Amino acid sequence: MRVFGGVLLVLSFSLAAVAADLKVKVMDPQSAAVSGAQVSLIGTGDSKILATQNTSAEGIAVFRVPGDGAFQIQILAPGFAAEMLQVSSQAEITVNLRLATASETVVVSGMRTPVPAQAAGADVDSLSGAQLTTIQPIGASDAIRFLPGAVVNAAGQRGGLTSLFVRGGESRYNKVIVDGVTINEPGGTFDFGTLRLDQADRMEFVRGAQSTLYGSDAMTSVVQVWTSAGSTRVPELSFGADGGNFGTARGYASLAGARGRFDYNLFGSQLNTNGAGINNTYSDSLEGANVGVALNDVASLRVRVRHANSHTGVGGEWNFNGYDPIVSPGTGPSYPLPPNPYDWSQLNNLLGSAELTVARNRWQHRLTGFDYLYRYYELNPGDPNRVSPIYGQFDFASNEVDHINRAGFEYQGDYSERSWAHTTFGYRVENENGFVGNLAYGAQNHGQRLSNDLYAQQAVTWKTLSAIVGGRFVHNSEFGNIGVPRVALTWQALRGSELFSGTRLRFSYATAFKEPRLEETFNGIPSDPFNTPNPGLRPEHTRAFEAGIQQDLQRGKYVFTATYFNNLFQDQINYVEVDPVNFVGQYVNVNRALAHGAEVGVQAKLMPRLLLNAAYTYTSTQILENPAPINSLYNPGSPLLRRPKHSATALLSYLGTRWGGSLAGSFVGARPDSDFLGFEIDHAAGYVRVDFGAWYAVRPRVTLYANVENALDRRYNEVVGYPALPINFRAGVRFRIGGE
Repeated sequence: MRVFGGVLLVLSFSLAAVAADLKVKVMDPQSAAVSGAQVSLIGTGDSKILATQNTSAEGIAVFRVPGDGAFQIQILAPGFAAEMLQVSSQAEITVNLRLATASETVVVSGMRTPVPAQAAGADVDSLSGAQLTTIQPIGASDAIRFLPGAVVNAAGQRGGLTSLFVRGGESRYNKVIVDGVTINEPGGTFDFGTLRLDQADRMEFVRGAQSTLYGSDAMTSVVQVWTSAGSTRVPELSFGADGGNFGTARGYASLAGARGRFDYNLFGSQLNTNGAGINNTYSDSLEGANVGVALNDVASLRVRVRHANSHTGVGGEWNFNGYDPIVSPGTGPSYPLPPNPYDWSQLNNLLGSAELTVARNRWQHRLTGFDYLYRYYELNPGDPNRVSPIYGQFDFASNEVDHINRAGFEYQGDYSERSWAHTTFGYRVENENGFVGNLAYGAQNHGQRLSNDLYAQQAVTWKTLSAIVGGRFVHNSEFGNIGVPRVALTWQALRGSELFSGTRLRFSYATAFKEPRLEETFNGIPSDPFNTPNPGLRPEHTRAFEAGIQQDLQRGKYVFTATYFNNLFQDQINYVEVDPVNFVGQYVNVNRALAHGAEVGVQAKLMPRLLLNAAYTYTSTQILENPAPINSLYNPGSPLLRRPKHSATALLSYLGTRWGGSLAGSFVGARPDSDFLGFEIDHAAGYVRVDFGAWYAVRPRVTLYANVENALDRRYNEVVGYPALPINFRAGVRFRIGGE
């Protein structure tokens, strides 16, 4: 027994000599813990991924490593620069992450796994939580409009329907995801003005066809938002309020923290504003929770819930391109159309997701269940004073009601073979179920479709060449089968010197699709006497290719990028009359269009905490086929509406410890548009919008801030007939109690 005990003692000491715990703590530039960072342990000889973990709520990852070897640690934390460092058997290391230019910043949306943006094979830009805190956007549209390649069109002021146009595509060609849940209406319709970014950890914006990884609607872009998680051992209560002109008032609060295996963030906010004109009131409330638990050393569970409810007046188009009103004595100014004082709409939505993540060795498995409820109401009693020169009264009573539910499950697997090879694959099942229609015509129509998706992507780097190859196969209960491939190649042409620090060339080819809206497939007679349902309606799809160059200067301090894109949109859905006598039509796949152009950008890290991201976009569009144009603006050969040829954006951000600030600009050139009422207005004038914001911590737990939008007080229309909000400002204070 003594001999046996001695052997055990020797073995225990031997094991202790050959294995030890390596603890990696990841911190941001302000020394706050970074949760969810991907930390990989890599062998120095063969680049083999030995193990991968995500940091806990307290920013910690722990590895069991041999006690006498040297290794590499790779840290990929979205929103920061990638870090690679050599380590030995030391027991604990702390890594403070750095801010980086857009191309060096780690993102997730480009490949569904953390990578530096320049390795994603696509154009990806992001806004960090610190940048969003400085910009203080009311809606997502107030932030994304300052990112390269984004053209935002808002129908008026707060609460007006707000669309995003990217690379010449339709406004329904953008996939929008919040906390892993798709929040587009089926068929891609989405209002960016009502998406609040309170408690957002970051927002990412990917341009280009991305249906291979994201399925339907990702025809020209993907916009993704994540909610912040708690990270302080002491619970932190944060609250504040701000106010400004036009009767604007906002209040908000959150309670967040992390203790042991648990982390949490509970939050809520309320916004009210009167707007600058008739029927422009808008109110919006948001409540949500982000709760996580580490089940053991390799598995974690995260549950997210988010509820939003907004109510807005819908003024209707009335002031075209800053039209100067006719002033008559005793009657005041008159416009081509009076605003509508009666129309209103309400949007109520609820999303929830439960995500189980298992990370072990070189594998990571993610299983997500999700549910999204969408409720939209619009009531207009009609206004006989709104009269068109060719149609007479056109503003008639309507009662639009849409009740839609999307629920499903998704599995994503990631396998890291080596530091130069990564595989992503998955399966998604999704059920879309909804009642849509105008109750003024009678009962709503019901539509339902089930989709099963399989996807896979392989990323490989060999010397100076990187390749990403992927595909997605979709079987849908309504429109059958569809497959979408994607190939992206990147070549490090020159490694460069101190001044010219590297040249990358990039090419990609992809196809993408967008499913029909429920009302296009299912809505019709008898509920809608002017429409015949078309259950055989096919998805719209695109063929997209792009080629680009990235030139780094002064070791990546400055980055120049240029991308040429070419998109051919096919099987576009249009409403075509099938019975002209009774004005009955049907949605069919008949249109084709082309969009091509170039994006040129400059990224700079002017100082360690001062970042610049500026870009110019040229877009040329043309309608190739349209057998049923509703007016001459839709004739073949015409440019697509609301797509400017020239646009530019710039965002300068300083993210300090005691104060921060941002200066943002958006230039949008003249673009084709129409009043559709016979006033012969065929374009929207160009405009420049400048915003700035700043905050200052007067005490460690008390911060003052202010934001000014449309600081130049320009009068302009983003959508013809709907005047944008003039100069407006907000100022406020926020407090912290507890925390660290």
